[in-house]
Amino acid sequence: MELKVEPLNFAGSTTLINTFIMISLSVNINKFATLRNSRGGNKPDVTKAAIDAQRFGADGVTVHPRPDERHIRYADTRDIKKNISIEFNIEGNCREQKFVDLVLETLPQQVTLVPDALNQITSNHGWDTLAHKDYLTNMVKAFKEAGIRTSIFVDPDIKMVEGAAATGTDRIELYTQAYAEAYAHNREKAIAPYIAAAECALRNGLGINGGHDLDLDNLQYFAKRIPGLLEVSIGHALIADALYLGYENAIQLYKRQLVSEQ
Repeated sequence: MELKVEPLNFAGSTTLINTFIMISLSVNINKFATLRNSRGGNKPDVTKAAIDAQRFGADGVTVHPRPDERHIRYADTRDIKKNISIEFNIEGNCREQKFVDLVLETLPQQVTLVPDALNQITSNHGWDTLAHKDYLTNMVKAFKEAGIRTSIFVDPDIKMVEGAAATGTDRIELYTQAYAEAYAHNREKAIAPYIAAAECALRNGLGINGGHDLDLDNLQYFAKRIPGLLEVSIGHALIADALYLGYENAIQLYKRQLVSEQ
């Protein structure tokens, strides 16, 4: 028997609309590109994966092109932008000029600045927003002048959040790996620094995103406890779940974790 998760539908219910908000789910589709590139050719079709994410109810699509194009290619990024109408978020290292040029060419709704080292397998830390304040301020200014919302990837550290606010960025993205790793052992302790960081962000007028190792086990608790959370970006876990559940079902199950009482 095929499992099919019905899409969320609040239409016609004023009570539900007033009581609940939906935190946005941006699906990171890098893993589709990793699979394609492992074999060559165009299976799976990465642009189709973005189009289908939109069709299946995702609020946004995220890509993280790296200089060696080992998963998402720059050409993918250009093609995806032409074929979706939901939010497009490009994340990556703005110290690479080709990344900056790509973002300014494609004009996504959001750019997330991540301090990746060359050949880094995955993101593993946030920016030191104090040490790199001047640089980040200049980059934020350049992207905002092009009409692109900016977000800076940070650890859940109040000083780093305050440093991000000083750059003029619109949002921060909280790097959630530490939360995910500690969740099973002591979720209250795991979430505490993220709540403090989020409260600091709100005091400083920043929007709040989150991402890295969020999954069906830990996402709902994170969404309920983080004040002002606007968006999560999830790729690896969602695509892994999609192998068993199907892509559409996985997206809908993740969206259900993001219904937050107000």
